[in-house]
Amino acid sequence: MRFKHTNRPGFWLGFIDFFTAGLFFLLYMPLGGLQNELDEILGRKTLRYWVAYLLGIPTLFVYTLVWMARISEELKTKAIALGIEEPYTSWWHMFGWNVFGLPLMGPAVATWRFFDTLNKIERKLNEME
Repeated sequence: MRFKHTNRPGFWLGFIDFFTAGLFFLLYMPLGGLQNELDEILGRKTLRYWVAYLLGIPTLFVYTLVWMARISEELKTKAIALGIEEPYTSWWHMFGWNVFGLPLMGPAVATWRFFDTLNKIERKLNEME
């Protein structure tokens, strides 16, 4: 699969998602092709974001955050396997910035690093094709 979106502006996507309480990614994941790209990169069908979002509602979105943190850790593992240089996203980076960095736009920082790692992986996979 040739990846077309290798320069997503992660900080701004995170900023928008933060102010829409996750509703932005409900549309962006399927319509922006992100969900399929994650499936392709990780080599498995991931839980759909809308399911993680709905399961997050009764848990005050802890479930959704843990789901995203797990995907982040898998992306970190893939980046290391591909020999991509740091910095990477990770479980702790996603979780920590979303929980402890909340008053400082932490979710936008976490999302920026997530997309930075994803962009690097996609560019590397395109080069290898």
